[in-house]
Amino acid sequence: MNWTFRQAMTWMHTWLGLVLGFVLMVVFFFGSLSVFDREIDRWAIPQTRFAPQPMPSFDRVLHPLMSQIQPSPVEYAAKMPLLHDPTKGPMTPREALPIDEFWAYTTHRDPVLLIGADFSVPLPRDPAAHNHIHARATIDPRTGSFLKDDQLKVGSAFFYPLHYSLQLTWKNIGYFVVGLAAFIMLAALVSGVVIHRRLFREFFTFRPRKHLQRSALDLHNLTGVLALPFHFFFAFTGLVIFAASIYLPLGHTVLKPLHDRHGALESARTGLPHARAGVQAPMVSVDAMVADARRRWSDRGMPGQVGFLKIHHLGDANSYVSIYRAGSDRVALVGEGIHFQASTGRVLHEDPPREPASAAHQFLTGLHLQHFEHWLLRWLYVAGGLMGCVCIATGFVFFVEKRKQQHARQGSAGARVVDALAVATVTGMLLATASMLLANRLLPADLNGSADWQMRAFWGAWVISLLHAAWRNAPVARGLRSPAWAEQCLALAVVAVAAVLANGWSTGAHLWVTVPAGNWPVAGVDLSLLATAALALAVRRQLKRQAAMAPQAAKHPPTQTEVAHA
Repeated sequence: MNWTFRQAMTWMHTWLGLVLGFVLMVVFFFGSLSVFDREIDRWAIPQTRFAPQPMPSFDRVLHPLMSQIQPSPVEYAAKMPLLHDPTKGPMTPREALPIDEFWAYTTHRDPVLLIGADFSVPLPRDPAAHNHIHARATIDPRTGSFLKDDQLKVGSAFFYPLHYSLQLTWKNIGYFVVGLAAFIMLAALVSGVVIHRRLFREFFTFRPRKHLQRSALDLHNLTGVLALPFHFFFAFTGLVIFAASIYLPLGHTVLKPLHDRHGALESARTGLPHARAGVQAPMVSVDAMVADARRRWSDRGMPGQVGFLKIHHLGDANSYVSIYRAGSDRVALVGEGIHFQASTGRVLHEDPPREPASAAHQFLTGLHLQHFEHWLLRWLYVAGGLMGCVCIATGFVFFVEKRKQQHARQGSAGARVVDALAVATVTGMLLATASMLLANRLLPADLNGSADWQMRAFWGAWVISLLHAAWRNAPVARGLRSPAWAEQCLALAVVAVAAVLANGWSTGAHLWVTVPAGNWPVAGVDLSLLATAALALAVRRQLKRQAAMAPQAAKHPPTQTEVAHA
């Protein structure tokens, strides 16, 4: 077949979008939720429903915690046998591992404080390797008390990683699948521009009262054109962020000797010790270093709070303290680090302004990760992500609606398979999310392993939605519409409302309390669930109306634009 360039672009846009559109749907939706991941955490863990806190005093709050934090038994059992050399002596007990590094992290949206430590392995197999066992914990910065380890931070610890790794951690396979999907998305965006030669007209064209095939195409075009810069930018920056660390980690593979040499040279240039001296030394007041750092930032015309604090080579003569400014007032992901000698409090090094290439990378990274404090822009991020979801979902609907009659005549199951996957990806994904939030509020607060049960509720609801979609879509094989769409919309509305009611019942923090008090993180999740329920019911009613119009739809042949999407 002698195709024109535009026909080739149409084929690529259709089939690449179909194959990886299911992954992109997950990436867009959970990326949208990740914009407010900390707020979702506060809804999911009632003990954290208080105002965001600044970095607490190190000397009074954090220093006593260093002797209490320990590696988890799971982390110790998994890594210690691999790092320890049994020929050199017995394995060091978990409680006796020495701390090499200690850190604390917070943002302007975090009421709780995340702390962590890196423990050295005294008798390692390879002394030149990175021989550390890691530990982290969450504390209440007002009191210094630890929060339960098994409380799942639904937003930042589940939805957010799902956005970029699909929670597939084996060999980082999830990162590569998402990276491939992002690359394919860039190609789909370019091919979409080639296909739609009348972009300005399609920007203003939406006919919701037409038959489903036409209205789905209109909405696909409208959302694709309206959010085109947003979609292109975030697909590109997502690839940039993981390029060096995941996709092409040359610094840790073929260029590792050069990378290690660069680290040694940087240590000599900045005065920041690269390794321990092996001589014990005390540490002076870190609070005094924090005060000095804040004064230096103020002298630069950029006063601010501490966002990240890290102590390197703890208890050693080469120990130093790195204090980074919270960058919530800027887009670029720059910490303006100031580094102090731990034993004297003397300034060793202040991070200089970035080189142009590094500054551009920091800006793109910061714009993608949006650590800045700008609530309107955050909502625009959510709107752009949800428009991406609508664009992909309507692409699925258009594909099925256009081909199901032809596949029915041919006896092909192609449209039926795509329709089942589309139902599970669109309504099933929403249903799984709402089910997880409902399980979060129904499970007892003191239940051991509650995080695992919440994740089981998520994956279980998603699998059930797929099985239901496959079971109920037999009408698609006859050229009709699957009732699974409307049925799962109804189930979504019920579960979303139930999650709101369960939150009010289990915590007493219902909308009549949170809205007057201005507790918008909690009220926002409840209102979003209610909006989802209302939208699901509206879509269900529209699907019922479209089903009633099905006999008339055959009287309206597809337009030339619709034919171009075949």
